[in-house]
Amino acid sequence: MDFFVDINKPWYHGSPLKLDMLKEGSTITQWKELAEAFAAKPSRLEYREIFSPITHNGIEKGYLYLIDELINVEVDIVQHPRTTMDKGVEFLTKRPLKLKQIV
Repeated sequence: MDFFVDINKPWYHGSPLKLDMLKEGSTITQWKELAEAFAAKPSRLEYREIFSPITHNGIEKGYLYLIDELINVEVDIVQHPRTTMDKGVEFLTKRPLKLKQIV
């Protein structure tokens, strides 16, 4: 199943690190729960279908960030070329982006 990007919805990044800027080449998603799972730094993560519960083995205390600027999907991001997830779930940034910690 493919996930379709909605330009009106927010973008998220999860990390165990305290950040205020996301560097080029980092992963972002519009699936908030996926970003939360990535914040725990798992080595294994799985889900049955998009927006179903996510299971993972991450144990780190992580942070959830909101991308704090507009994303131009044609210019600022690219579909992750080596993702094992459904199309449209995971993207790589093509430039640094401002972050706002929300959790």
